[in-house]
Amino acid sequence: MSNSSIVPSASSKVKVGTATPSDTSFKRKRGMFQKDLQHMMYGFGDDPNPLPETVALLEDIAVEYVTDLVHKAQDVATKRGKLLTDDFLHLIRKDIPKRHRCQELLSMNEELKQARKAFEVDEEKLASTD
Repeated sequence: MSNSSIVPSASSKVKVGTATPSDTSFKRKRGMFQKDLQHMMYGFGDDPNPLPETVALLEDIAVEYVTDLVHKAQDVATKRGKLLTDDFLHLIRKDIPKRHRCQELLSMNEELKQARKAFEVDEEKLASTD
């Protein structure tokens, strides 16, 4: 029997337009988030030392999600030519918990910036009076 007569089954079909890690031209460093993911998994009730395969799979899923989100945000931002935070907020607008968490983190980041700025001003005043 020749290979040309073999008909692929439904389970062997590959989605068109999806990229696997080996397909992309950008090669990322594997294992970069493993420690963080292990801690997060433990925090959500998993074993303190989860299987490396599980952590690697979760890392692949997370990196793929973030990569897809960034590509979609770039597509949205092409009209302006500049990628903004609002582009990401626009993409997650229907996911209410995620949107609220992002807005909370952005406001906390702004508060931290203002606190650092105020601290630097106070420090400059103290240095000039000495």
